[in-house]
Amino acid sequence: MDGQEPEPQNPELMKQPVSLFALFRVFFEIGLLSFGGGLVSWIHREIVNKRGWMSNEEFLAGMSLSQVLPGINSTNTSIFVGQHLRGSVGAAVCLMSMLLGPFLAILLAGVTYKWLIGVSGFPALVEGVGAVAMGLLMRIGIQAAQSVKISWAPALATLATFIGIGIMQWPMLAVVAVVAPISVLLAWPKDKADA
Repeated sequence: MDGQEPEPQNPELMKQPVSLFALFRVFFEIGLLSFGGGLVSWIHREIVNKRGWMSNEEFLAGMSLSQVLPGINSTNTSIFVGQHLRGSVGAAVCLMSMLLGPFLAILLAGVTYKWLIGVSGFPALVEGVGAVAMGLLMRIGIQAAQSVKISWAPALATLATFIGIGIMQWPMLAVVAVVAPISVLLAWPKDKADA
């Protein structure tokens, strides 16, 4: 037996299971510190690149499945990762920890807002911030509109929707149910000619 190389051990069998606390900590941090989209890429970085808990192929298979299933991709992916690493308990831990951070942040923001609303000048500050946000949205809308080739059919549909919902205060679903088919019919010949 001397001189023979030892048989290589299977790395999958040597892998220690990921602790539930480690899963909780990673997904709590992702949920608490994330704003907007891109969560799936953050989960990939944490689970595959940083910690090596899953292979790239395993993660991508789960991500593909998460996108096909109903629900939010990031929560579906967290459930898949937890299920893959620790079964049903892991899936529950990953999902709950990812949602716990934002839940606590919203509660804290609500309590803080309730306390601050009584502070002199705070309501005016909030109104000012709201005005700034509206200005930024208008700027983005105007910038986007400048880069789009304007044709009369979408412009009429937009105007009709604005008047129906914004000015006349008609129900949004009713307005969209009427305006959308008309808009498609008006735009249809142009698309057919381009094809």
